[in-house]
Amino acid sequence: MAAKSQLHSSNPSCFFSSQSNSPNLKRTRLGGAFKTRNLLVKPIKWGSQQSLSFSYKLGRRQQQRGSGRSSVIKCTAEGIERGILIGGGESREAILVGERYKVVALLACVMCLCNADRVVMSVAVVPLAAKFGWSSSFLGIVQSSFLWGYIFSSVIGGALVDKYGGKKVLAWGVALWSLSTLLTPWAATHSTASLLAVRAFFGLAEGVAMPAMSTLTSRWFPSHERASAIGICMGGFHLGNVVGLLLTPIMLSTIGISGPFILFSSLGLLWLSTWISKVTNDPCDSPFVSKSELRLIQAGKSDSVKKRNPPSLRHLLSKLPSWTVIIANITNNWGYFVLLSWMPIYFNTVFNVNLKQAAWFSAVPWGTMAVSGYMAGKASDSLIRAGYSLTLVRKIMQSIGFIGPGVSLLCLNYAKSPAVAAVLITIALSLSSFSQAGYLLNIQIAQDFSTALQIQQEH
Repeated sequence: MAAKSQLHSSNPSCFFSSQSNSPNLKRTRLGGAFKTRNLLVKPIKWGSQQSLSFSYKLGRRQQQRGSGRSSVIKCTAEGIERGILIGGGESREAILVGERYKVVALLACVMCLCNADRVVMSVAVVPLAAKFGWSSSFLGIVQSSFLWGYIFSSVIGGALVDKYGGKKVLAWGVALWSLSTLLTPWAATHSTASLLAVRAFFGLAEGVAMPAMSTLTSRWFPSHERASAIGICMGGFHLGNVVGLLLTPIMLSTIGISGPFILFSSLGLLWLSTWISKVTNDPCDSPFVSKSELRLIQAGKSDSVKKRNPPSLRHLLSKLPSWTVIIANITNNWGYFVLLSWMPIYFNTVFNVNLKQAAWFSAVPWGTMAVSGYMAGKASDSLIRAGYSLTLVRKIMQSIGFIGPGVSLLCLNYAKSPAVAAVLITIALSLSSFSQAGYLLNIQIAQDFSTALQIQQEH
């Protein structure tokens, strides 16, 4: 079944070969019996770009009959490996997931932790303000201190990723922001200056996450899969809001103020242990990537990147499209972080909702945003595969991502109940996620060039 499905793929260009440990195969079982003698299988070539390898291992005939041991048939094509275990009149299929999907799963997990660590303070700041008697103006300073470091590390992090690779920079970022998360409750009790310093350092460490994630997905995924990959990563990012908003009030009420900070910093260090041993900066350097998957990734790279020398940063900044992407990023992040920091306080102060209820009202929009972002990515990839212009698809997605939230937030002024407000914010954030298939993917064009430059320097 696996071989058949791959042979009927959209690109029939493949290489098919069959090998057996037993040159004189007389009898096997494949859902039934068939007999053959002196089986000779020759390779059949359809092309050279992709490959489909089909191999099976058979034990002795007496062992198959006596012990019922399973035969193994393994099929590899287009970066997906499938193994069919056959024996005893039964068969079952095991899918070995392509390595690029494992990488994007780890990226989605760390993006989830990245945002959950931010949300912890958005919820914990309410009891902290009550405990230490902070005014509303000082509470705003505490909330904004994260951005003091974040605004610088986004630029610095991008340069570090270009020089040292996304794996190493992201690993150091996770280690440092997990340490900052752990130190936050201590800093709050020590002094306001130490709290602001720890939060600024926390933002400095987290600023490398987005450049590292975007660069790694541009290396590990062909262009026609990147919108889906970004959708998965950003889905994890938005789910971090849900996780943080739901778990933090529970941890605060059961363990105390230090509870959620200890939990999420520990999860960051646990993720780090897996990341260091399993991931490489480039799929070419990974021992786990199959040859067919590597060919698929390399075949999906932009031709312009392959044929042209990477432009300088000065040249990029001299172009209007570059500034369009920068302004779109500023606009999107301004609205995103305002909602992220303000939403629990909004439900608590405007509608007099207690902290736990405010967390639930705030969590629903972020959870919906995670799903809609992935759907936007899949829709974008489908339109591109259907033949629509890449530029047109990006513009459509970006228009939805800006106009939709703007209209929804204007209607928020007329909300008279927390339920109506939650619905309008949910619509705003869901439509905002379409920007992930708009300007955010355009950033990767420049990252493709920087990747090409780094590969040239390495070799």
